[in-house]
Amino acid sequence: MADLEIGPGASLDDPSASSSDTKLSDEPAGGSATPGPASATAGLLGRLRQLESRMDRTLGIESDAVSRKRAEDRQRHVPWHAQLSMALLWASGTMNTSCFATGFLGRAFGLDLRQALLVTVLVSLLGGAVVGAAATFGAATGLRQMSVSRFAFGWWPSKVLAVLNCVQQLGWAAVSCITGGLALTAVSDGRVSLVLGIVILAVVAWLISALGLNAILVYERYAWVVFFVIFVIMFAETGRYADSKTPATATGANLAAGVLNLVAVVYGSSASWATVASDYYVHYHADVSRTKVFFMTTFGIAIPTSIGMVAGCVVSSALNIRPDWDAAYQKGLGYVIRDSLYPRGFANFLLALLVLSGINNNVIGMYSAALSFQQISRPFSLVPRLLWMLLSLVCILGLALGGREELNQYLQTFLSLLGYGCTSYIVIILQEHYIFRKGSFHNYDLDGWNTPSRLPIGIGASVSFGLGVVAWCMGMSQVWFTGPLARLIGDSGGDVAVQLTFVVTVVSYPPARYWERKHFGR
Repeated sequence: MADLEIGPGASLDDPSASSSDTKLSDEPAGGSATPGPASATAGLLGRLRQLESRMDRTLGIESDAVSRKRAEDRQRHVPWHAQLSMALLWASGTMNTSCFATGFLGRAFGLDLRQALLVTVLVSLLGGAVVGAAATFGAATGLRQMSVSRFAFGWWPSKVLAVLNCVQQLGWAAVSCITGGLALTAVSDGRVSLVLGIVILAVVAWLISALGLNAILVYERYAWVVFFVIFVIMFAETGRYADSKTPATATGANLAAGVLNLVAVVYGSSASWATVASDYYVHYHADVSRTKVFFMTTFGIAIPTSIGMVAGCVVSSALNIRPDWDAAYQKGLGYVIRDSLYPRGFANFLLALLVLSGINNNVIGMYSAALSFQQISRPFSLVPRLLWMLLSLVCILGLALGGREELNQYLQTFLSLLGYGCTSYIVIILQEHYIFRKGSFHNYDLDGWNTPSRLPIGIGASVSFGLGVVAWCMGMSQVWFTGPLARLIGDSGGDVAVQLTFVVTVVSYPPARYWERKHFGR
Protein backbone atom coordinates (compact mmCIF):
# COMPACT_ATOMS: atom_id res chain seq x y z
CA MET A 1 0.00 0.00 0.00
CA ALA A 2 1.23 3.44 -0.84
CA ASP A 3 1.58 6.06 1.87
CA LEU A 4 -1.03 8.80 1.95
CA GLU A 5 -0.23 11.81 -0.20
CA ILE A 6 -1.00 15.23 1.23
CA GLY A 7 -0.88 18.16 -1.15
CA PRO A 8 -2.08 21.75 -1.45
CA GLY A 9 -5.82 22.15 -1.36
CA ALA A 10 -6.50 18.65 -0.05
CA SER A 11 -9.81 18.36 1.71
CA LEU A 12 -8.07 16.52 4.54
CA ASP A 13 -6.89 19.81 5.99
CA ASP A 14 -9.57 22.15 4.71
CA PRO A 15 -11.15 23.82 7.75
CA SER A 16 -13.98 25.25 5.71
CA ALA A 17 -17.48 23.96 5.21
CA SER A 18 -19.39 24.03 8.45
CA SER A 19 -22.96 24.88 9.11
CA SER A 20 -25.75 24.35 11.59
CA ASP A 21 -24.87 22.09 14.49
CA THR A 22 -28.41 21.81 15.71
CA LYS A 23 -30.19 20.06 12.83
CA LEU A 24 -31.94 17.01 14.22
CA SER A 25 -33.85 15.71 11.22
CA ASP A 26 -32.71 12.77 9.17
CA GLU A 27 -34.17 14.36 6.04
CA PRO A 28 -31.67 14.16 3.17
CA ALA A 29 -30.96 17.86 2.97
CA GLY A 30 -27.74 19.82 2.90
CA GLY A 31 -25.91 21.32 5.82
CA SER A 32 -23.62 20.01 8.45
CA ALA A 33 -24.73 17.24 10.70
CA THR A 34 -21.82 17.33 13.07
CA PRO A 35 -23.11 16.72 16.57
CA GLY A 36 -23.53 20.09 18.17
CA PRO A 37 -22.38 21.46 21.48
CA ALA A 38 -24.24 20.80 24.66
CA SER A 39 -26.02 24.14 24.38
CA ALA A 40 -27.69 22.98 21.17
CA THR A 41 -30.32 21.04 23.08
CA ALA A 42 -32.49 21.85 26.05
CA GLY A 43 -34.02 19.96 28.94
CA LEU A 44 -32.61 16.79 30.44
CA LEU A 45 -30.67 15.87 27.29
CA GLY A 46 -29.03 19.30 27.23
CA ARG A 47 -28.02 19.03 30.87
CA LEU A 48 -26.58 15.58 30.30
CA ARG A 49 -24.51 16.83 27.36
CA GLN A 50 -23.28 19.76 29.42
CA LEU A 51 -22.26 17.31 32.12
CA GLU A 52 -20.51 15.16 29.51
CA SER A 53 -18.64 18.20 28.19
CA ARG A 54 -17.46 19.13 31.68
CA MET A 55 -16.33 15.55 32.27
CA ASP A 56 -14.51 15.66 28.95
CA ARG A 57 -12.59 18.79 29.99
CA THR A 58 -11.59 17.29 33.34
CA LEU A 59 -11.33 13.55 32.62
CA GLY A 60 -11.04 13.42 28.81
CA ILE A 61 -13.99 11.05 28.41
CA GLU A 62 -14.67 12.20 24.82
CA SER A 63 -17.84 14.18 24.25
CA ASP A 64 -18.96 14.53 20.59
CA ALA A 65 -16.87 11.46 19.86
CA VAL A 66 -18.31 10.80 16.39
CA SER A 67 -17.34 14.22 15.03
CA ARG A 68 -14.64 14.25 12.39
CA LYS A 69 -11.16 14.77 13.79
CA ARG A 70 -9.66 17.42 11.52
CA ALA A 71 -6.02 17.08 10.52
CA GLU A 72 -5.00 20.42 12.02
CA ASP A 73 -6.42 19.37 15.38
CA ARG A 74 -4.43 16.16 15.57
CA GLN A 75 -0.93 15.66 16.89
CA ARG A 76 1.52 15.38 14.00
CA HIS A 77 4.27 13.53 15.85
CA VAL A 78 2.89 10.67 17.94
CA PRO A 79 5.58 9.10 20.21
CA TRP A 80 6.82 5.71 19.08
CA HIS A 81 5.47 3.95 22.16
CA ALA A 82 2.03 5.42 21.46
CA GLN A 83 2.22 4.20 17.84
CA LEU A 84 2.63 0.67 19.18
CA SER A 85 -1.06 0.85 20.03
CA MET A 86 -1.73 0.14 16.33
CA ALA A 87 -0.77 -3.45 17.14
CA LEU A 88 -0.97 -3.78 20.92
CA LEU A 89 -4.57 -2.58 21.11
CA TRP A 90 -5.63 -5.66 19.14
CA ALA A 91 -3.21 -7.94 20.99
CA SER A 92 -4.98 -7.13 24.24
CA GLY A 93 -8.39 -7.54 22.63
CA THR A 94 -7.77 -10.89 20.94
CA MET A 95 -5.45 -12.91 23.19
CA ASN A 96 -8.24 -14.18 25.38
CA THR A 97 -10.35 -17.11 26.50
CA SER A 98 -12.71 -16.70 23.53
CA CYS A 99 -9.91 -17.47 21.09
CA PHE A 100 -8.81 -20.35 23.33
CA ALA A 101 -12.34 -21.76 23.16
CA THR A 102 -12.40 -21.41 19.37
CA GLY A 103 -9.27 -23.56 19.21
CA PHE A 104 -11.36 -26.53 20.42
CA LEU A 105 -13.56 -26.41 17.33
CA GLY A 106 -11.00 -28.11 15.07
CA ARG A 107 -11.38 -31.31 17.07
CA ALA A 108 -15.16 -30.90 17.04
CA PHE A 109 -15.09 -30.66 13.23
CA GLY A 110 -13.07 -33.88 12.97
CA LEU A 111 -9.63 -32.39 12.13
CA ASP A 112 -6.35 -33.63 13.54
CA LEU A 113 -3.93 -31.32 15.35
CA ARG A 114 -1.76 -30.43 12.34
CA GLN A 115 -4.75 -29.59 10.19
CA ALA A 116 -6.31 -27.44 12.91
CA LEU A 117 -3.04 -25.55 13.48
CA LEU A 118 -2.53 -24.86 9.78
CA VAL A 119 -6.05 -23.50 9.30
CA THR A 120 -5.87 -21.43 12.48
CA VAL A 121 -2.62 -19.63 11.68
CA LEU A 122 -3.20 -18.96 7.98
CA VAL A 123 -6.83 -17.88 8.31
CA SER A 124 -6.06 -15.65 11.30
CA LEU A 125 -3.54 -13.86 9.09
CA LEU A 126 -6.14 -13.44 6.35
CA GLY A 127 -8.72 -12.07 8.79
CA GLY A 128 -6.13 -9.71 10.25
CA ALA A 129 -5.33 -8.36 6.78
CA VAL A 130 -9.02 -7.52 6.27
CA VAL A 131 -8.97 -5.44 9.45
CA GLY A 132 -5.63 -3.87 8.50
CA ALA A 133 -7.10 -2.66 5.22
CA ALA A 134 -10.07 -1.10 7.01
CA ALA A 135 -7.81 0.57 9.58
CA THR A 136 -5.97 2.60 6.92
CA PHE A 137 -9.04 4.82 6.51
CA GLY A 138 -9.02 6.13 10.09
CA ALA A 139 -6.10 8.53 10.21
CA ALA A 140 -6.51 9.49 6.53
CA THR A 141 -10.07 10.72 7.01
CA GLY A 142 -10.33 11.47 10.73
CA LEU A 143 -13.61 9.54 10.71
CA ARG A 144 -14.88 6.54 12.63
CA GLN A 145 -15.42 3.36 10.64
CA MET A 146 -19.19 3.74 10.28
CA SER A 147 -18.69 7.31 9.09
CA VAL A 148 -16.17 6.13 6.49
CA SER A 149 -18.82 3.69 5.27
CA ARG A 150 -21.03 6.56 4.14
CA PHE A 151 -18.74 7.28 1.19
CA ALA A 152 -19.75 3.94 -0.32
CA PHE A 153 -23.04 3.02 1.34
CA GLY A 154 -24.53 6.51 1.41
CA TRP A 155 -26.70 8.16 4.05
CA TRP A 156 -29.60 5.75 4.63
CA PRO A 157 -27.95 2.36 3.97
CA SER A 158 -25.10 3.29 6.31
CA LYS A 159 -27.63 3.63 9.12
CA VAL A 160 -28.64 0.01 8.62
CA LEU A 161 -24.96 -0.88 8.66
CA ALA A 162 -24.54 0.98 11.96
CA VAL A 163 -27.39 -1.05 13.48
CA LEU A 164 -25.80 -4.30 12.29
CA ASN A 165 -22.46 -3.19 13.71
CA CYS A 166 -24.05 -2.55 17.09
CA VAL A 167 -25.40 -6.10 17.08
CA GLN A 168 -22.04 -7.47 15.96
CA GLN A 169 -19.92 -5.75 18.60
CA LEU A 170 -22.32 -6.42 21.44
CA GLY A 171 -22.63 -10.06 20.42
CA TRP A 172 -18.86 -10.55 20.34
CA ALA A 173 -18.57 -8.90 23.75
CA ALA A 174 -21.22 -11.31 25.03
CA VAL A 175 -19.08 -14.25 23.85
CA SER A 176 -16.16 -12.87 25.87
CA CYS A 177 -18.37 -12.52 28.93
CA ILE A 178 -19.44 -16.16 28.63
CA THR A 179 -15.92 -17.57 28.31
CA GLY A 180 -14.56 -15.28 31.03
CA GLY A 181 -17.47 -16.16 33.28
CA LEU A 182 -16.79 -19.86 32.82
CA ALA A 183 -13.17 -19.32 33.84
CA LEU A 184 -14.21 -17.30 36.90
CA THR A 185 -16.61 -20.07 37.95
CA ALA A 186 -13.84 -22.65 37.69
CA VAL A 187 -11.27 -20.63 39.61
CA SER A 188 -13.73 -20.12 42.45
CA ASP A 189 -14.60 -23.85 42.52
CA GLY A 190 -18.16 -22.98 41.65
CA ARG A 191 -18.63 -20.42 44.44
CA VAL A 192 -18.99 -17.67 41.81
CA SER A 193 -21.82 -18.57 39.47
CA LEU A 194 -21.56 -18.14 35.73
CA VAL A 195 -24.22 -15.44 35.91
CA LEU A 196 -22.24 -13.43 38.47
CA GLY A 197 -19.03 -13.92 36.47
CA ILE A 198 -20.68 -12.52 33.33
CA VAL A 199 -21.95 -9.49 35.24
CA ILE A 200 -18.53 -8.77 36.75
CA LEU A 201 -16.73 -8.86 33.40
CA ALA A 202 -19.32 -6.69 31.65
CA VAL A 203 -19.42 -4.02 34.35
CA VAL A 204 -15.64 -3.69 34.69
CA ALA A 205 -15.28 -3.34 30.91
CA TRP A 206 -17.97 -0.67 30.92
CA LEU A 207 -16.09 1.36 33.53
CA ILE A 208 -12.89 1.33 31.44
CA SER A 209 -14.49 2.09 28.07
CA ALA A 210 -16.53 4.93 29.59
CA LEU A 211 -13.30 6.91 30.04
CA GLY A 212 -12.85 7.32 26.26
CA LEU A 213 -10.30 6.54 23.56
CA ASN A 214 -7.18 7.87 25.27
CA ALA A 215 -7.73 5.76 28.36
CA ILE A 216 -8.56 2.70 26.25
CA LEU A 217 -5.36 3.01 24.22
CA VAL A 218 -3.19 3.34 27.32
CA TYR A 219 -4.88 0.39 29.04
CA GLU A 220 -4.79 -1.91 26.01
CA ARG A 221 -1.17 -0.99 25.24
CA TYR A 222 0.01 -2.88 28.31
CA ALA A 223 -2.78 -5.31 29.20
CA TRP A 224 -1.67 -7.93 26.66
CA VAL A 225 1.59 -8.68 28.52
CA VAL A 226 -0.18 -10.57 31.30
CA PHE A 227 -2.04 -12.83 28.92
CA PHE A 228 0.96 -13.48 26.71
CA VAL A 229 2.88 -14.75 29.74
CA ILE A 230 -0.08 -16.94 30.75
CA PHE A 231 -0.31 -18.55 27.31
CA VAL A 232 3.46 -19.16 27.26
CA ILE A 233 3.11 -20.98 30.60
CA MET A 234 0.14 -22.90 29.21
CA PHE A 235 2.20 -24.07 26.22
CA ALA A 236 5.05 -25.10 28.51
CA GLU A 237 2.82 -27.18 30.79
CA THR A 238 0.47 -28.72 28.22
CA GLY A 239 2.61 -29.00 25.10
CA ARG A 240 4.03 -32.39 26.08
CA TYR A 241 0.53 -33.87 25.86
CA ALA A 242 -0.25 -32.52 22.39
CA ASP A 243 -1.57 -35.43 20.35
CA SER A 244 -0.19 -35.22 16.83
CA LYS A 245 -0.54 -38.97 16.16
CA THR A 246 -4.28 -39.48 16.34
CA PRO A 247 -5.60 -39.11 12.78
CA ALA A 248 -8.52 -36.92 11.81
CA THR A 249 -11.86 -38.49 12.61
CA ALA A 250 -13.34 -36.99 9.43
CA THR A 251 -12.25 -38.23 6.00
CA GLY A 252 -12.94 -37.42 2.38
CA ALA A 253 -15.72 -34.94 1.78
CA ASN A 254 -16.47 -34.76 5.50
CA LEU A 255 -12.88 -33.66 6.15
CA ALA A 256 -13.18 -30.97 3.48
CA ALA A 257 -16.41 -29.82 5.11
CA GLY A 258 -14.72 -29.69 8.52
CA VAL A 259 -11.88 -27.57 7.16
CA LEU A 260 -14.30 -25.17 5.48
CA ASN A 261 -16.36 -24.85 8.65
CA LEU A 262 -13.28 -24.10 10.75
CA VAL A 263 -12.09 -21.55 8.16
CA ALA A 264 -15.41 -19.74 8.44
CA VAL A 265 -15.24 -19.55 12.24
CA VAL A 266 -11.58 -18.48 12.52
CA TYR A 267 -11.96 -15.94 9.72
CA GLY A 268 -15.05 -14.49 11.36
CA SER A 269 -13.22 -14.21 14.67
CA SER A 270 -10.47 -12.03 13.15
CA ALA A 271 -12.26 -10.18 10.34
CA SER A 272 -15.11 -9.06 12.62
CA TRP A 273 -12.98 -6.10 13.77
CA ALA A 274 -13.09 -4.56 10.26
CA THR A 275 -16.27 -2.63 10.98
CA VAL A 276 -14.66 -0.78 13.93
CA ALA A 277 -10.98 -0.55 12.96
CA SER A 278 -10.88 3.15 12.05
CA ASP A 279 -12.41 4.07 15.41
CA TYR A 280 -8.97 3.68 17.00
CA TYR A 281 -6.82 5.59 14.49
CA VAL A 282 -8.54 8.98 14.23
CA HIS A 283 -6.07 10.58 16.65
CA TYR A 284 -3.09 9.91 14.35
CA HIS A 285 -2.17 12.61 11.85
CA ALA A 286 -3.47 12.27 8.31
CA ASP A 287 -0.03 11.68 6.79
CA VAL A 288 0.81 8.64 8.92
CA SER A 289 2.13 5.78 6.80
CA ARG A 290 -0.78 3.66 5.64
CA THR A 291 1.65 0.79 5.07
CA LYS A 292 2.64 0.94 8.73
CA VAL A 293 -0.99 1.02 9.80
CA PHE A 294 -1.83 -1.97 7.63
CA PHE A 295 0.97 -4.27 8.75
CA MET A 296 0.91 -3.35 12.44
CA THR A 297 -2.85 -3.94 12.54
CA THR A 298 -2.67 -7.17 10.53
CA PHE A 299 -0.01 -8.77 12.70
CA GLY A 300 -1.40 -7.17 15.85
CA ILE A 301 -4.51 -9.26 15.26
CA ALA A 302 -3.14 -12.37 13.55
CA ILE A 303 -0.35 -13.25 15.99
CA PRO A 304 -2.23 -12.87 19.30
CA THR A 305 -5.33 -14.56 17.85
CA SER A 306 -3.18 -17.47 16.70
CA ILE A 307 -1.53 -17.76 20.11
CA GLY A 308 -4.87 -18.14 21.88
CA MET A 309 -6.37 -20.49 19.29
CA VAL A 310 -3.25 -22.64 18.96
CA ALA A 311 -3.28 -23.11 22.74
CA GLY A 312 -6.86 -24.30 22.40
CA CYS A 313 -5.89 -26.66 19.59
CA VAL A 314 -3.08 -28.16 21.68
CA VAL A 315 -5.18 -28.71 24.79
CA SER A 316 -8.14 -30.07 22.80
CA SER A 317 -5.89 -32.61 21.09
CA ALA A 318 -4.68 -33.76 24.51
CA LEU A 319 -8.23 -34.69 25.47
CA ASN A 320 -7.65 -37.87 23.43
CA ILE A 321 -5.01 -39.10 25.86
CA ARG A 322 -6.03 -37.30 29.06
CA PRO A 323 -9.53 -38.50 30.02
CA ASP A 324 -9.35 -36.40 33.19
CA TRP A 325 -8.99 -33.25 31.06
CA ASP A 326 -11.85 -34.43 28.87
CA ALA A 327 -14.05 -34.83 31.95
CA ALA A 328 -13.05 -31.35 33.11
CA TYR A 329 -13.90 -29.93 29.68
CA GLN A 330 -17.37 -31.41 29.91
CA LYS A 331 -17.88 -29.36 33.07
CA GLY A 332 -16.77 -26.13 31.41
CA LEU A 333 -13.91 -24.36 29.67
CA GLY A 334 -12.49 -22.89 32.87
CA TYR A 335 -12.20 -26.30 34.49
CA VAL A 336 -10.03 -27.73 31.74
CA ILE A 337 -7.72 -24.71 31.95
CA ARG A 338 -7.43 -25.16 35.70
CA ASP A 339 -6.87 -28.91 35.57
CA SER A 340 -4.33 -28.77 32.74
CA LEU A 341 -2.05 -26.43 34.71
CA TYR A 342 -0.17 -27.12 37.94
CA PRO A 343 0.28 -26.84 40.84
CA ARG A 344 -3.38 -26.23 41.67
CA GLY A 345 -2.80 -22.98 43.58
CA PHE A 346 -0.72 -21.54 40.73
CA ALA A 347 -3.29 -22.75 38.20
CA ASN A 348 -6.05 -20.94 40.07
CA PHE A 349 -3.96 -17.76 40.12
CA LEU A 350 -3.35 -17.90 36.35
CA LEU A 351 -6.99 -18.64 35.69
CA ALA A 352 -8.02 -15.65 37.79
CA LEU A 353 -5.77 -13.43 35.68
CA LEU A 354 -7.01 -15.01 32.46
CA VAL A 355 -10.55 -14.08 33.40
CA LEU A 356 -9.55 -10.45 32.88
CA SER A 357 -8.83 -11.10 29.19
CA GLY A 358 -12.54 -10.92 28.46
CA ILE A 359 -12.55 -7.37 29.77
CA ASN A 360 -10.08 -6.24 27.09
CA ASN A 361 -12.32 -7.54 24.33
CA ASN A 362 -15.42 -6.01 25.85
CA VAL A 363 -13.81 -2.58 26.17
CA ILE A 364 -13.39 -2.39 22.39
CA GLY A 365 -16.85 -3.75 21.67
CA MET A 366 -18.65 -1.40 24.06
CA TYR A 367 -16.79 1.70 22.90
CA SER A 368 -17.42 1.07 19.20
CA ALA A 369 -21.04 0.00 19.74
CA ALA A 370 -21.75 3.33 21.45
CA LEU A 371 -20.25 5.20 18.48
CA SER A 372 -22.41 3.17 16.09
CA PHE A 373 -25.54 3.94 18.09
CA GLN A 374 -24.77 7.65 17.73
CA GLN A 375 -24.57 7.30 13.94
CA ILE A 376 -27.94 5.63 13.47
CA SER A 377 -29.67 9.03 13.35
CA ARG A 378 -28.94 12.68 14.06
CA PRO A 379 -31.08 12.82 17.20
CA PHE A 380 -29.19 9.76 18.45
CA SER A 381 -25.90 11.63 18.01
CA LEU A 382 -27.07 14.18 20.59
CA VAL A 383 -27.56 11.50 23.23
CA PRO A 384 -24.38 11.38 25.36
CA ARG A 385 -22.03 8.52 24.59
CA LEU A 386 -22.15 7.35 28.19
CA LEU A 387 -25.88 6.66 27.91
CA TRP A 388 -25.36 4.58 24.78
CA MET A 389 -22.66 2.69 26.63
CA LEU A 390 -25.12 2.01 29.43
CA LEU A 391 -27.55 0.58 26.87
CA SER A 392 -24.68 -1.48 25.43
CA LEU A 393 -24.02 -2.92 28.88
CA VAL A 394 -27.64 -3.98 29.24
CA CYS A 395 -27.63 -5.61 25.78
CA ILE A 396 -24.41 -7.50 26.46
CA LEU A 397 -25.75 -8.86 29.72
CA GLY A 398 -28.93 -10.00 28.01
CA LEU A 399 -27.08 -11.78 25.19
CA ALA A 400 -24.49 -13.39 27.46
CA LEU A 401 -26.96 -14.60 30.06
CA GLY A 402 -29.24 -15.96 27.35
CA GLY A 403 -26.50 -17.80 25.44
CA ARG A 404 -24.39 -19.05 28.32
CA GLU A 405 -25.48 -22.69 28.12
CA GLU A 406 -24.48 -23.44 24.50
CA LEU A 407 -21.04 -21.87 24.12
CA ASN A 408 -19.62 -23.90 21.22
CA GLN A 409 -22.81 -23.65 19.20
CA TYR A 410 -22.94 -19.92 19.96
CA LEU A 411 -19.38 -19.46 18.72
CA GLN A 412 -19.87 -21.47 15.54
CA THR A 413 -23.04 -19.69 14.54
CA PHE A 414 -22.20 -16.15 15.56
CA LEU A 415 -18.59 -15.90 14.40
CA SER A 416 -19.34 -17.40 11.00
CA LEU A 417 -22.09 -14.85 10.39
CA LEU A 418 -19.68 -12.06 11.33
CA GLY A 419 -17.25 -13.21 8.67
CA TYR A 420 -19.90 -13.19 5.96
CA GLY A 421 -20.90 -9.59 6.56
CA CYS A 422 -17.36 -8.29 7.02
CA THR A 423 -16.34 -9.80 3.69
CA SER A 424 -19.05 -7.90 1.82
CA TYR A 425 -18.25 -4.75 3.76
CA ILE A 426 -14.50 -4.61 3.15
CA VAL A 427 -14.78 -5.56 -0.53
CA ILE A 428 -17.23 -2.69 -1.13
CA ILE A 429 -15.13 -0.17 0.81
CA LEU A 430 -11.91 -1.11 -1.00
CA GLN A 431 -13.49 -1.18 -4.46
CA GLU A 432 -15.00 2.24 -3.85
CA HIS A 433 -11.60 3.56 -2.80
CA TYR A 434 -9.39 2.05 -5.50
CA ILE A 435 -11.79 1.96 -8.47
CA PHE A 436 -14.03 4.98 -8.01
CA ARG A 437 -11.86 7.23 -5.80
CA LYS A 438 -8.68 6.30 -7.72
CA GLY A 439 -6.94 5.32 -4.48
CA SER A 440 -6.67 8.94 -3.31
CA PHE A 441 -8.32 10.61 -0.33
CA HIS A 442 -8.28 13.88 -2.26
CA ASN A 443 -11.28 12.45 -4.11
CA TYR A 444 -13.37 12.31 -0.93
CA ASP A 445 -15.52 15.24 0.17
CA LEU A 446 -14.55 14.70 3.77
CA ASP A 447 -16.27 17.83 5.03
CA GLY A 448 -19.53 16.42 3.65
CA TRP A 449 -19.30 13.19 5.65
CA ASN A 450 -22.49 14.05 7.55
CA THR A 451 -24.40 15.87 4.79
CA PRO A 452 -26.71 13.55 2.79
CA SER A 453 -26.61 15.62 -0.43
CA ARG A 454 -22.81 15.35 -0.56
CA LEU A 455 -22.74 11.56 -0.20
CA PRO A 456 -23.51 8.71 -2.61
CA ILE A 457 -27.08 7.46 -2.75
CA GLY A 458 -25.82 4.00 -1.76
CA ILE A 459 -27.70 2.04 -4.42
CA GLY A 460 -24.59 0.26 -5.70
CA ALA A 461 -23.44 -0.78 -2.22
CA SER A 462 -26.95 -1.84 -1.20
CA VAL A 463 -27.41 -4.00 -4.30
CA SER A 464 -24.01 -5.62 -3.89
CA PHE A 465 -24.43 -6.19 -0.15
CA GLY A 466 -27.89 -7.63 -0.75
CA LEU A 467 -26.54 -10.07 -3.31
CA GLY A 468 -23.90 -10.96 -0.75
CA VAL A 469 -26.65 -11.87 1.70
CA VAL A 470 -28.07 -14.23 -0.92
CA ALA A 471 -24.58 -15.75 -1.23
CA TRP A 472 -24.48 -16.24 2.55
CA CYS A 473 -27.73 -18.18 2.46
CA MET A 474 -26.56 -20.31 -0.45
CA GLY A 475 -23.20 -21.22 1.07
CA MET A 476 -23.57 -21.19 4.86
CA SER A 477 -23.47 -24.30 6.99
CA GLN A 478 -24.91 -23.62 10.42
CA VAL A 479 -26.63 -25.68 13.08
CA TRP A 480 -29.93 -24.01 12.27
CA PHE A 481 -29.56 -23.78 8.46
CA THR A 482 -27.46 -25.30 5.69
CA GLY A 483 -27.53 -23.66 2.28
CA PRO A 484 -28.01 -25.64 -0.94
CA LEU A 485 -24.38 -25.26 -2.02
CA ALA A 486 -23.04 -26.11 1.44
CA ARG A 487 -25.13 -29.30 1.48
CA LEU A 488 -23.12 -30.61 -1.46
CA ILE A 489 -20.00 -30.96 0.71
CA GLY A 490 -19.89 -33.82 3.21
CA ASP A 491 -22.69 -35.36 5.19
CA SER A 492 -23.44 -32.30 7.30
CA GLY A 493 -22.38 -29.57 4.87
CA GLY A 494 -19.29 -27.43 4.35
CA ASP A 495 -19.40 -23.67 4.83
CA VAL A 496 -18.43 -21.83 1.62
CA ALA A 497 -20.36 -18.64 2.35
CA VAL A 498 -17.25 -16.44 2.82
CA GLN A 499 -15.72 -17.52 -0.49
CA LEU A 500 -19.01 -17.20 -2.36
CA THR A 501 -19.74 -13.82 -0.79
CA PHE A 502 -16.33 -12.52 -1.83
CA VAL A 503 -16.85 -13.51 -5.47
CA VAL A 504 -20.40 -12.17 -5.67
CA THR A 505 -19.47 -8.82 -4.10
CA VAL A 506 -16.38 -8.34 -6.27
CA VAL A 507 -18.37 -9.01 -9.42
CA SER A 508 -21.52 -7.07 -8.55
CA TYR A 509 -20.30 -3.83 -6.96
CA PRO A 510 -18.48 -2.15 -9.89
CA PRO A 511 -21.37 -2.29 -12.41
CA ALA A 512 -23.93 -1.35 -9.75
CA ARG A 513 -21.82 1.63 -8.63
CA TYR A 514 -21.15 2.72 -12.22
CA TRP A 515 -24.90 2.74 -12.83
CA GLU A 516 -25.47 4.79 -9.67
CA ARG A 517 -22.86 7.38 -10.62
CA LYS A 518 -24.18 7.61 -14.18
CA HIS A 519 -27.78 8.28 -13.11
CA PHE A 520 -27.25 10.29 -9.92
CA GLY A 521 -23.81 11.81 -10.40
CA ARG A 522 -22.55 10.99 -6.92
